[in-house]
Amino acid sequence: MPLAGAGPPGDTRGMNDNVERHSRSEDVQALLSGTLLIALGVAMFTHTGLLTGGTAGLAFLLHYATGIAFGKLFFLINLPFYWIAWRRMGRVFTFKTFAAVALLSLFTELQPHVLTFDALHPLYAAVAGGLLCGTGFLILFRHQASLGGFGIVALMLQQDRGWRAGKVQLGVDCVLVAAALFVVDPERIAYSLVGAVVLNMTLAVNHRPGRYIAM
Repeated sequence: MPLAGAGPPGDTRGMNDNVERHSRSEDVQALLSGTLLIALGVAMFTHTGLLTGGTAGLAFLLHYATGIAFGKLFFLINLPFYWIAWRRMGRVFTFKTFAAVALLSLFTELQPHVLTFDALHPLYAAVAGGLLCGTGFLILFRHQASLGGFGIVALMLQQDRGWRAGKVQLGVDCVLVAAALFVVDPERIAYSLVGAVVLNMTLAVNHRPGRYIAM
């Protein structure tokens, strides 16, 4: 990832020309491994009835409030974010984000055929699932990709204002989880908050400008 203030991904202004760049094969393995880790975390959240954050969480809430299909809402909500990504983050970032979204959709569709849980406590799911998702997002971010939505805004704010992407997403996720009190029981909300904190603190601690400068 570029350093804060160095411009959008792909913009090398103010950076050393000797900064190591990721190869195409490294980007491919990062997209595959990052989305697979996130898919596993999502499976743990889903099995225990926990909520997801970000754009998916917003689409989930609107689905319950309006009855409109989740897929349609998720697509529509993401449209302005992809426009922002194209304008601010560049076509490479946007393309990788589209690829990551497609891979995650594929993995989540195939996963029930190869993975089941006999016993899974919600607290363990919140912590382990949050770590898996946070690590997956970290991999994607470091290879100039995201899963769209609020993640794009979080990266943009980190570059423009120096705000840590993890803390921005944590704020968004906490608002969404609080709004879910109207459709989910409080116990699941509490566990979901634990998952949101673990996920986003993983990003806040590890995704700091200057600690990783490969592009």
